Amino acid sequence: MPGFLSLRTKTTSIVALMVAVTMACGGVMIWNTYRVDRLIEGMVSDSVAAYQAAEALETALVNQKGFMSYYVMDRNPEWLQRLGEYRQLFRMRLERAQGFAGTAEERDTLASIGDAYDLYVAAKDKALGLYINGDEIAGGEAHAGVRDQFFKILDHCEAYKKAHEEELFAARQAVHARAEQLRWVTVAALVFVTGLGGVLTLMLGRQVLAPLRRLAREEAGELALMEPNEVKAVTHRIENLIRSAGEAHTELARSRENLLMAEKMVLVGKLAAGMAHSIRNPMTSVKMRLFSLNRSLPLTREQEEDFQVITREIGQVDTIVQNFLEFSRPPRLAMQLESPSTVVDRVLQLLSHRLRSYEVTVEVKREKPLPNVTCDPEQLKEAFVNFMENACKAMGGGGRIVITERVVSETDGAGLAEISFADTGCGIPEEELEQVFQPFFTTREDGTGLGLPISQRIIENHGGWIDVDSVQGKGTTFVVYLPMDSEEKK
Repeated sequence: MPGFLSLRTKTTSIVALMVAVTMACGGVMIWNTYRVDRLIEGMVSDSVAAYQAAEALETALVNQKGFMSYYVMDRNPEWLQRLGEYRQLFRMRLERAQGFAGTAEERDTLASIGDAYDLYVAAKDKALGLYINGDEIAGGEAHAGVRDQFFKILDHCEAYKKAHEEELFAARQAVHARAEQLRWVTVAALVFVTGLGGVLTLMLGRQVLAPLRRLAREEAGELALMEPNEVKAVTHRIENLIRSAGEAHTELARSRENLLMAEKMVLVGKLAAGMAHSIRNPMTSVKMRLFSLNRSLPLTREQEEDFQVITREIGQVDTIVQNFLEFSRPPRLAMQLESPSTVVDRVLQLLSHRLRSYEVTVEVKREKPLPNVTCDPEQLKEAFVNFMENACKAMGGGGRIVITERVVSETDGAGLAEISFADTGCGIPEEELEQVFQPFFTTREDGTGLGLPISQRIIENHGGWIDVDSVQGKGTTFVVYLPMDSEEKK
């Protein structure tokens, strides 16, 4: 092949040619099988049937021999009756043979057999009449002449049968010639395909296997010495490279995320420190003055509503500042043994009024309280409160929260306490699902984007993790997993 063709083009061309030759050979074989099938079918339907008819005709004639002699010996009329039956059978065989006659020569032969048989029957009946009338001498002379006619008819039948034997032999020779032709075509195709296979093998050996062998020896080092299969050695090398590249990519992405998180943490720390001095202290003073004015001044109903709005907004600002402080300077955990079910009950009691104000119903699915885990109950309560408040705000006016508690096992057999919070809110778009735990990411105008990151950090500080699943328009489910102590699992 031309040197400018690529290996892929060369390989594809040779394989395509091999397939084409194989299909062509198969097509020729199929075509020849149909030809042989039609040839054999014609032979069976014509030559064999005609041969059988000729053989049956000869047999019917031979079976008539001797009946008149038997009658002359014992004068039993049953012999004449059986002679008549075989005569009728011979005529039926003759008519059947005439139906299979395909050439004019065959029809003339059968016609001459029929005419000779009629003369034979007439002469035999004449001799039989002489025997019946008692003229034994004349009957014997006539009987001797009938024998000559019988053997002439038998010769005609034998010649007719032999002609059909020759037709069968010719058909057999034709089938043999066709099979011989098919064998030569098959041998030629096999030789050609074998040659193409040799060319393909030589090409792959020079342009694929030889470079792979050099690559295995140069790049794989000791592995090439231990592994005699060069392709396998290079495969191992490539797999290691791919695995290393994947690990490096994963580590790079993790490092990038950690770097971004560290930058955000530094920024949050600076903001929180500034807010602690610049905002929180003045806001505390404002809250105290408002409280004092509310207690000392007579206010109208409209003024009281204004005071409540101002107080609520100042509380919102204080909450934002508190979130910044918590996120930038996480408190130390006060670990103790306590059941997460107890924490859930405290959260429901704490948020009972807020749940009623949001017209939200809560269902707790719990077969029995979860076993004790080593945790900081106050921190867990804060994380669970964040999940509940997010669910209430996502559902707007009215909805349902289902809290499910159960014990599950990891693949290594370790026990986990699973607490899920499922709401019937608006759900989270799929493209935003991976960002919900990023600091400052929020879809609400009054949100800070720190509630879920704080909850995630609390759970991770307890050695657990959070899974989230959401279907837009149907709701969101946050699932918390907390590791259990081995003795508590038992």
